[in-house]
Amino acid sequence: MTVRLRAHHLLCMLTFVGEGYNPAFTANYRRLAERLSAGEEIEIVHGPDDICAPLLADAEAHCFRESVGLRDKAAALDVSALLGIAIVEGLVIRPDAAFLAKLREGFSKHSVRGACSGCEWSTLCDRIAGVGFDGVLVGSARPIRPERAIGTSARRME
Repeated sequence: MTVRLRAHHLLCMLTFVGEGYNPAFTANYRRLAERLSAGEEIEIVHGPDDICAPLLADAEAHCFRESVGLRDKAAALDVSALLGIAIVEGLVIRPDAAFLAKLREGFSKHSVRGACSGCEWSTLCDRIAGVGFDGVLVGSARPIRPERAIGTSARRME
């Protein structure tokens, strides 16, 4: 089984500490964080994903907005440049310690934060990154040193 994520949620998961839009959203995200922390693979999708699921009953949910699609494009470009792999629909990624460390290093250095511009959660994410990702629920805050996080395990879905 895989966790389906849109591109900008690759960044959001780095600073998830249990806060969210409503209790159903937060409970769902916590379950997904457990699955990701256990090493369940991520499949990149276009549009609303497993994190968005509790919000989708509302036809006006922000998950459907064009601005969120633009956020996905910005995140895909930034993460692709950081990891050296194309973040495209259908890509499957194993969120292991090396992958998370590499993304968190880029997040801390603001090299993958283009998608975060205008996001209502930016202040919280800045604070979480500023304390070394202490208290995050996806993976460990400091599983390995980022400079050792060279490779990543990814493949294209057929």
